[in-house]
Amino acid sequence: MGFVVIIVILGLYLLTSIKILPEYERGVIFRLGRLLPEAKGPGIFLVFAPIDRMVRVSLRQEAFEVPPQDIITRDNVTLKVNAVVFLRVIEPRNAVVEVFDYRYQTSQFAQTTLRSVLGEVELDELLAHRDALNARIQTILDQHTEPWGVKVANVEVKQVDLPESMLRAMAKQAEAEREKRAKLIHAEGEFAASQRLADAAHVLATQPTALQLRYLQTLTEIGVEKNTTIVFPLPIDILSGLTNFLNKE
Repeated sequence: MGFVVIIVILGLYLLTSIKILPEYERGVIFRLGRLLPEAKGPGIFLVFAPIDRMVRVSLRQEAFEVPPQDIITRDNVTLKVNAVVFLRVIEPRNAVVEVFDYRYQTSQFAQTTLRSVLGEVELDELLAHRDALNARIQTILDQHTEPWGVKVANVEVKQVDLPESMLRAMAKQAEAEREKRAKLIHAEGEFAASQRLADAAHVLATQPTALQLRYLQTLTEIGVEKNTTIVFPLPIDILSGLTNFLNKE
């Protein structure tokens, strides 16, 4: 009877020792407190408690948000900036042994790095070259997390909150820039129109009949509108002859 009980206990112990891990997880095993050379999984394997202790580590990419940070840029503009960090565990044994909580530690490094990097640039550079700043922050974080077996895949500055006074100043700047562009376009149009008018005057001066045709075209356009305006075309030659006569007098 006692032998049967022992067999049953051993069978239950073996059943409870069976562990199954999915493809995206690894089991870091400590045997009598010592780390085994290789992480277990995926699949089925045995963990003999209490001799063995297993720590599950996910190999999937994770994302966490960096809390908003108060930043003063190089041109003394106060901002609130937050970001998103994407990371994944490459070496599960180091992620368990080398650091207490790799997520928390990476978050702390991300906060300090975000303040230091963005504090070295001006506001215009922060708004215009965000991709380069993201890459720089990602490189710095990756250098810190590499000894833990953690890879920082990407860092994205998520939101930049500007003070109200700076928003008004930027709106005025944008409005002034658009007015400048509108005036330049208008001036270019006037210049092109003056060139065309000069070319037309040159043609009319060399071809007197062209002026008469222009008179007739203008009368046709006025007649289409069905108005009561009376137009009397007066040839320029008559006016020039009258002017010469008056000058002789």
